[in-house]
Amino acid sequence: MKWTLLVGAVIVTVGCFQTGVSEGGDQAGIPPETVTDYLHSVIEADRTFYSIHVVERLQKGGGTKAAENWRAEKNLLPLPAQFLIESSALAAKTGSKVRYRLISLWPINPHNAPDGQAEKRGLEALLEHPERSVTGTVKVGDRTYFQAIYADRAVSQSCISCHNAHPDSSKKDFKMHEVMGGLVIEIPLEK
Repeated sequence: MKWTLLVGAVIVTVGCFQTGVSEGGDQAGIPPETVTDYLHSVIEADRTFYSIHVVERLQKGGGTKAAENWRAEKNLLPLPAQFLIESSALAAKTGSKVRYRLISLWPINPHNAPDGQAEKRGLEALLEHPERSVTGTVKVGDRTYFQAIYADRAVSQSCISCHNAHPDSSKKDFKMHEVMGGLVIEIPLEK
């Protein structure tokens, strides 16, 4: 149900942004900053709910654990970062042109490193002002995207414990609500 709602919200929001035509036929549209803010709210709410009310609750109660190898072991859940990766891939399969992913200055998974100096500077800016998103445009192939990077904070003790104890983590002293990285949301700028 939550997957359906997330994917539906993404498609409806992107559809409104891309068409940008009002009933009267004149050009109107939702600014890309607003679209990414909407998407961020939905993605962050789903991820926070999953982290606190599924992963952490089950781990505290001695139930099913979340682990990196969840695909190979049927009794494991995806980690919250993997939940986000899978939901992004699912949205892409529905035809959504929205792209979203996690990045960090201290990635456990090398694929979550910043893609270039602009993303690295964006993460550094979020450390100083986590309440502000960092925005700009990026070119991917022949398509231009509006990009927004939002602070990704530690929302549960399970996030902190996993990152601080992971052998591939270069930072071992995360605290609750601290910025652990960023959530990158990219939407195509089409005419």
